[in-house]
Amino acid sequence: MTRIAHIVLDDANLPPPTPEIEQERRVAMFDLLEENSFVLPGDDVPPGPYAVRLSIADKRLVFDVETEDGRPAAAFHLSLSPFRQAVKDYFQICKSYFDAVRTLPPGRIETIDQARRAIHDEGARILQERLKDKAVIDDATARRLFTLVCVLHDG
Repeated sequence: MTRIAHIVLDDANLPPPTPEIEQERRVAMFDLLEENSFVLPGDDVPPGPYAVRLSIADKRLVFDVETEDGRPAAAFHLSLSPFRQAVKDYFQICKSYFDAVRTLPPGRIETIDQARRAIHDEGARILQERLKDKAVIDDATARRLFTLVCVLHDG
């Protein structure tokens, strides 16, 4: 009951993602819906599972959370500032990784992938920190949500 059962990304005002970023998005959404932990603290919060809509509005990351039957459960607006460097680094390392997969030997690809995972972990940690007192998420959920934050980020 303390999970995300449905997620929507409001990316209508963003340019189309590259095929590689679209694949990252699909994988993150699939994995997120397969397994996640999303707890809204408080005694007066309706129980989940939840439907979450992620968007960017006024340079803020917006989580609109409802119960599956459409009752509002929570809404949080997080400044994008703490995410900017991690998102920038993540896109740069992803580009390096996608390029490396096409041309470099496996040992070099693994080194780039390790760096990509480290940046991803840092972004997930920032997300968990920013959601503190709003929603409790585990590491795997934070990683998947950070991927979706990157997809939504408009630079």
